[in-house]
Amino acid sequence: MTLALDHLVLAARTLDEGAAWCDTTLGLRPEAGGQHLFMGTHNRVFNIASTRFPRSYFEIIAIDPNLPAPPRARWFGLDDPALQRALAGGPRLVSWGACCADITATHATMRAAGVDLGGVEAAERATPHGLLRWKISLRADGRRLLRGAAPALLEWGDVHPTDAMSASGIEVQTMQLGGWPDALARLLPPQIERDRSPGAPPISVVLSGPRGLVTLHSHPTEA
Repeated sequence: MTLALDHLVLAARTLDEGAAWCDTTLGLRPEAGGQHLFMGTHNRVFNIASTRFPRSYFEIIAIDPNLPAPPRARWFGLDDPALQRALAGGPRLVSWGACCADITATHATMRAAGVDLGGVEAAERATPHGLLRWKISLRADGRRLLRGAAPALLEWGDVHPTDAMSASGIEVQTMQLGGWPDALARLLPPQIERDRSPGAPPISVVLSGPRGLVTLHSHPTEA
């Protein structure tokens, strides 16, 4: 049941702001991803796969003003007023997706350790390259747990998003999680390290690309 980095999630007030941040910070203009009709969001994506983190990508996500609000809280805390106020200062890393071979078993293991990721639901997104389908863990309240270090669990169908993504020139080199519980240490592969220092950011990653090495940190949540 070892987890693998599937994708990093950067939240923005708008996709235009997210794309501008990406251009300035990473030297890349990300391609269109698609809409999440059941969540009222849309995204832009690009490949960040590396030798240590194969089949991984970067997602910039924002509330889609052209879609109706869902009858539930949006994922990744996007409906949290505190997060929206923070995003006024610029896009920020908020979460990560963890790919697993058996989402039901992995979900149960995390719940047994006190990390309740909600339910497991089927999801889909139309993209310029075709329809993507997957299973994902979702909390009805949209909260991010472990101060933001807890991932969304994903189990993909026959097609993974990176199958249609060309190399972007940006690769993820390292990843650390702060506050990850000892009870779940066995779920992490060696390339995802645990930062046990006091006050460590929930998620820290180093990306390499046209701008050199870029370090991104997430900010703690209260949950």
